[in-house]
Amino acid sequence: MKGAVVKSLGAKEQKIMDFLHERIFDPILRSSHASEKLKQGVRYTIMRLEEHDAAGMIQYYWSAIVGTERSISFAALMRKEGFGRFEEAIDEFRLHFDDKFLKRP
Repeated sequence: MKGAVVKSLGAKEQKIMDFLHERIFDPILRSSHASEKLKQGVRYTIMRLEEHDAAGMIQYYWSAIVGTERSISFAALMRKEGFGRFEEAIDEFRLHFDDKFLKRP
């Protein structure tokens, strides 16, 4: 991407992104049957997440589950196309990315 600034993620941020890529993002991005609208939404979500530190990423995740106008329709599209949503990864996310995780050096 011409002119794009690639932000280097810290170790905690990378762990969060690795988890989300494995569970949510990559199955959609690699799919030949996912709509372009869904893939664009995933790329936008990744971009937005990478703007935050680990605490901000976790907050973003919880906000998506609680439901903003945009996240509700995006989750519905994910479900309609047969893909896992943030909600499906909630238990595992909660176990991995809690306050103890954020307090670690």
